[in-house]
Amino acid sequence: MRAFVFPGQGAQAIGMGKALADAYPAAAAVFSEVDDALGEKLSDLIWEGDIAELTLTRNAQLALMATSLAVMKALESEGVDMTATNYVAGHSLGEYSALAAAGALSIFDTARLLRLRGEAMQDAVPVGVGAMAALLGLDFATVQAVAEAAAQGEICQAANDNDPAQVVVSGHKSAVERAVEIAKEKGARRAMLLPVSAPFHCALMAPAAEKMAAALADTAIAAPAVPVVANVLAEGVTDPAQIRDLLIKQVTGSVRWRESVAWMGAQGVESMWEIGAGKALTGMVRRINKDIAALAVGTPEDVQAAVASLA
Repeated sequence: MRAFVFPGQGAQAIGMGKALADAYPAAAAVFSEVDDALGEKLSDLIWEGDIAELTLTRNAQLALMATSLAVMKALESEGVDMTATNYVAGHSLGEYSALAAAGALSIFDTARLLRLRGEAMQDAVPVGVGAMAALLGLDFATVQAVAEAAAQGEICQAANDNDPAQVVVSGHKSAVERAVEIAKEKGARRAMLLPVSAPFHCALMAPAAEKMAAALADTAIAAPAVPVVANVLAEGVTDPAQIRDLLIKQVTGSVRWRESVAWMGAQGVESMWEIGAGKALTGMVRRINKDIAALAVGTPEDVQAAVASLA
């Protein structure tokens, strides 16, 4: 069994997807469709722009989605489609890429939703009020205890359960800074603030969740071709109404990536292809379950190698 997994924010790079667009007309069409949905040439920013501008949440989420779907279209051009996978999953914004790849959302609607999501998440908390920090070398239960001790009446939550030794906390900046110090006292290998523009996946994102609820209420969601392993549930879902509800909860809820990968492994998944930019999820998968063969697919050469592996 196989799963296709889709990366989240942090994997962005200038030039990503350009070689795919040059090699595969179907991949180029994805970038054109996203440009049309936005009414702007995001593709120019992705391929030739400034990394600081690309890294802005309102741009990065869309750019990573477009790149992931371009890879998916390139694979489909080579005869690899949803019949080659049993599950899809995405890390945070990657869940939207997964839903689009599986046919639950149109590319047009996915672009519209991610632009709104990025702006709503950025606007939810004034710059400087919130923060996120990566705590390395502590398990999830320990980080939860650290976050509770650090809160002191403020918000501090375990936001991303990435792998057995990497958990990200999110919340008020002062509380997150306290979490960093407590984590060091608890023996964390590393504990550091992350260069992010907002405290994602915590209760401070409630205003963004309200905006997403309104937008999703007006968005057509179809049953995906294969189950989508939802971030906040860490299980596969196919019901459109449930998918809509989980996307709203995802804004303030934890990304349960470690549990999601473990759940897919327990269902019999033996390989995972990371569809899109970077190799962050590939590394996480290997640390979560060394028996799952992880393969990053982001370039024309990667596409050819992935296709050859099926022969």
